[in-house]
Amino acid sequence: MGNDLKVFAGQSNPALAEGICQSLGIDPGLIEFLSFSNENIKVKICENVRGCDVFFIQTSCQPVSDYLLELLIALDALKYASAGRITAVLPYYPYALADSKDEPRISVAGRLMADLIAEAGADRILTMTLHSPQIMGFSRIPVDQLSGVPTICSHYTHLDREQLVVAAPDISRAKVTEAYAKRLGLPLAVVDRRMGGDGSVRVHGVIGDVDGRNVVFFDDEIITGQSILEGAAAIRDRGGMQIFAGCVHGTLTADTIERLDQSGLEELAITDTIPLPVEKTNPKVKVCSVAALFANAIRAIHEETSISALFN
Repeated sequence: MGNDLKVFAGQSNPALAEGICQSLGIDPGLIEFLSFSNENIKVKICENVRGCDVFFIQTSCQPVSDYLLELLIALDALKYASAGRITAVLPYYPYALADSKDEPRISVAGRLMADLIAEAGADRILTMTLHSPQIMGFSRIPVDQLSGVPTICSHYTHLDREQLVVAAPDISRAKVTEAYAKRLGLPLAVVDRRMGGDGSVRVHGVIGDVDGRNVVFFDDEIITGQSILEGAAAIRDRGGMQIFAGCVHGTLTADTIERLDQSGLEELAITDTIPLPVEKTNPKVKVCSVAALFANAIRAIHEETSISALFN
C-alpha cells in the first residue's frame, strides 16, 4: 500500500468533511457525482488513487436511501480504481436503530448495512456512538467507534456543577446517560416512563433528587424529542430549575424544533455528525463539531498508531 493519504466525501455532510480535511491539513479528493434522468447515479473518482490509503466520508441523513446508494457506488468506484485500503467514515451509521429482530419477519437492517458496505469495497469502518455496540459485531471488517460523549460534555462544563444533575429520559436509556454522568462526575436521575393499559406511555415519576437543581438530559440520539420534553415537564413539576439537553446525533424532525420553543428547555447541544438544515436552525440548538476528532482518528489509522485513546 502506498503512503498517500486521500480523503473523499459524499454529498451528505460537506461542512463536516471540509472540517475534517482542514484539521488534517489536506485538500479533499476530487470526485464527481452525476444523476441521470432515470435516477441512476454515477460516481467518478477524478484523480489517481492506486495504492493509496483512502477514506470516504458519508453520513446517514435525508434523503437516506440516496446517500446510502451514493456511498456504496463510491466505495465500488474506489475499489475498481485500485485504492490500497478503503475506510468508510460513517459519522452516523445507516439504519443504526435497526439493530435487533424485535418483531416477527423483519430485517435486521443494521447487519445488512455492514454486509453491503463490506461487499462494496470497504476494508474498515470508522463511525461514532452507535445506538448499540452489537452493530460492531455485525461487520466482517474492522469497526472503530468514536465517542461523541466528551464533545457534548465539554459544551456543558461551564454550568455550576454544585447545582447540576444529569437525567435519563427513561429507564431504558439510563445506561447510556450514565456515561455522561460519569464523565462529568455528577449524580444521575431517571424519568420513570411506563406504558399504560391503553398502550400510551406516561411519566410515573422521577428517580433521584432534582428539587432546586439544574438538570441536563443526555442521550445518544434525539429524533422527535418527545421523551425528553415530557421528562422536562416532570422535572419541572418536581422542583427542577433550568433544564438543558444534549445528544450526539441530532436526527431532529421539524416538529421537534417547533416543540423546543414550547418546552422550556434552555438549550439543546448536538454534534455535526448529521447536518442541521437551515430550516431547522433555532437559537436553542447549539452544534458542536467533531471534525477534529474524526481527523485525529483518520491520521492514527493512516499512520498505523493506536486510536484507543480517542474512543473515550
